[in-house]
Amino acid sequence: MNLPKAYEQRMRDMLGEEEFRAYVACLSKNVSSALRVNTGKVSAEEFAGFAPFALTRVPWISNGYYYEYTDAPSKHPYYYAGLYYLQEPSAMTPASLLPVSEGDRVLDLCAAPGGKSTELASKLKGTGLLVANDISATRAKALLKNLELFGATNILVTSESSEKLSERFPEFFDKILVDAPCSGEGMFRKQPAIMRNWEQYGTEYYRNLQHEILPQAIRMLKPGGMLLYSTCTFSPMEDEETVSYVLSSFPEMELVSAIPEGREADYESYGFLHGRPEWMQEPLPEVTKCVRLFPHKLEGEGHFVALFRKKESAYELPAASSQESFGKFRRVGRNTSQPRAERLPEALTDWLNSIDPEARKAPKWADKTIRIDGERVYAVPSAMPDVKGLRVLRTGWFLGEVKKDRFEPSQACAMGLSSAEYPNVYNMTADDPNVVRYLKCESIDPGKKLSDGQALVCVDGFPLGFVRVKGDMVKNRYLPGWRMM
Repeated sequence: MNLPKAYEQRMRDMLGEEEFRAYVACLSKNVSSALRVNTGKVSAEEFAGFAPFALTRVPWISNGYYYEYTDAPSKHPYYYAGLYYLQEPSAMTPASLLPVSEGDRVLDLCAAPGGKSTELASKLKGTGLLVANDISATRAKALLKNLELFGATNILVTSESSEKLSERFPEFFDKILVDAPCSGEGMFRKQPAIMRNWEQYGTEYYRNLQHEILPQAIRMLKPGGMLLYSTCTFSPMEDEETVSYVLSSFPEMELVSAIPEGREADYESYGFLHGRPEWMQEPLPEVTKCVRLFPHKLEGEGHFVALFRKKESAYELPAASSQESFGKFRRVGRNTSQPRAERLPEALTDWLNSIDPEARKAPKWADKTIRIDGERVYAVPSAMPDVKGLRVLRTGWFLGEVKKDRFEPSQACAMGLSSAEYPNVYNMTADDPNVVRYLKCESIDPGKKLSDGQALVCVDGFPLGFVRVKGDMVKNRYLPGWRMM
């Protein structure tokens, strides 16, 4: 690999000759292939027990596994069931180290394509609110698909600038993840084309972007809340120096150890390194609380992580606006928490009542209000803020559409359900040829009589989508934009 000369010299100066040679040598090795299990659908241990691939644990990620590069997990039906996300092992680290609790309001500010957002959604377990944002509308569409594929029901997906969001959500979030735009030095092995971008823009360009984004993120963080900053670069200008910028410019922010308490020895054994004060223009001892990942130290690419806490203040946040519970099946208007007087359409009410009553006690059902925009129906989390004026791709859980005298549940609805809570299920095994036909939006012949209505199609008990059944007719309703190619 022909590294940019200026980059090569800086890395030699940072690492020293011997370690630099080890770093260069690792660049000729294959990139590690890994997947992260969606614990919102299945535990890591359960999945490892029935996975169709040979898996080896990623030591520092409880639900991360290496797989052989000869396997093709993106072609397996379990991928389309949202059981895992394909992700480079080091890139799993930021979301794993942000201490998200159930009920939190969480922001992933630079979220596309959704690798970190999907893990944050799994941590929330259907509670609280996840706002996933990307300023690129095209990338935000991919972000939305991945969240819905994972079955996330408590989401707000936006495509806005950090400035616009900070104006709307001052001190709103309990946890914020900023996986910032960066020069990408840690990805040179995985994506050599990034080196051309590095030569064009260098590191200062991205440092300036980071300095624009972080103040807005800090403004949106509650007192007592935590902000995780990460990059996939080795540049001290974008890493340790940016940490120093935050601490010197925002006295309300303090740096805390990125490694969970009591786990320091474990993470050191995995190959994690501390931030390096000696690589800074003005050394700051505190940066040793940050962590660095180098590809010659572990099976993964390059990453940097810093965890901040916003100090408590006398400021008291207003209580979140309350909405009627989803269990009462009340209807609200667009962008408002005030219930309307009119009743839900009968077809929709019948469908909602068909969901198992015990299942409706779960957070993904109980803490939501029905919102209808035209024909489209959403289940909106009670923590949902007013989004008027924002570029929004999704507000809550898109359940489906009311069409004349019937309700048609959506693809996103299917992915948020479990087979246990839905009354009409068509289950197949992963090796059934009908599974692939279904995922390719082709006609299927179940070979048996199915109950009329909207049947939830599952693979080994995990939802894939819907079919509409009427007598002997089975209409494939898998979303064409998601179809297996």
